[in-house]
Amino acid sequence: MSIASRLETLSWMLAIVPFFLLLPLELWQRSRRTPLDKGLLYEQLASASPLVLTLFTAAAAAAFVSALFVWAQARIAWRLETTWPSAAACLLLVDFLYYWEHRLNHRVRALWAVSHSVHHSSPLFDQVTGLRVSFVDGFLSPWFYLPAVLIGFEPKLVIACFLLMVGYQQWLHTESIGKLPGFDLVFNSPANHRVHHATQAQYLDKNYGGILIVWDRLFGTYEPEVESPQYGLTKPLASTNPLKVHGAEAWSLLRDLYAHSGVRTKLRLLLSPPDASPPRVVARTASDS
Repeated sequence: MSIASRLETLSWMLAIVPFFLLLPLELWQRSRRTPLDKGLLYEQLASASPLVLTLFTAAAAAAFVSALFVWAQARIAWRLETTWPSAAACLLLVDFLYYWEHRLNHRVRALWAVSHSVHHSSPLFDQVTGLRVSFVDGFLSPWFYLPAVLIGFEPKLVIACFLLMVGYQQWLHTESIGKLPGFDLVFNSPANHRVHHATQAQYLDKNYGGILIVWDRLFGTYEPEVESPQYGLTKPLASTNPLKVHGAEAWSLLRDLYAHSGVRTKLRLLLSPPDASPPRVVARTASDS
């Protein structure tokens, strides 16, 4: 079995095993605080709903990623041999690139609206929340990892490292594991990721790391967990309708694009942070419509 294949197998184990170990524990702990009811079921079904579209488009996304990376590899005349040391270097680079992808997903409204807001829209934080990922990610994310291919890493290795980095993050979506002294300082952990999903002002746009949290420490986006986090969007979705889960923020962006005229204004709406103030732009008049 190749190194890339072994890493891909490990990624699936990292994603699946924690889910089936932690979810029963989470449900048991929640049942001790409050009865499990239909509200919880509907919210978890809403979180699982993006998985349907992800599976439906998986073949197309895989074909797209492979074609994009093979195209990029054909643009260079050098290759890096795939060995365990080079695989470790590739994983480190992929994790670094993920930090910047993740950060841009939060700070560019177009990316936030069409994709990443889906993952943050649940008021719950558990293993099912880890499934709440837009299918659009499969077509947007690969662009951020082209540098790894252009450096010379094999496309299969880059894909395997990306899957490993994503698989690692499944166990982070839990309140059942407290702080991990020492570990929290270097690696992304449940405590660090709870901060990332929280809506309190001091927690917003913090802890973007995938496997390592050191990127946040280096670039000034680290925040430790102190106050108990509250989850969801700053403007709560307040719905378990799968259509709203997938499209609420995208629809809001489309409304703003229609309501404001001018190419520069529309570009500002697309590229500005999600929390940028719309009154800064000029509203569409009746003569513009």
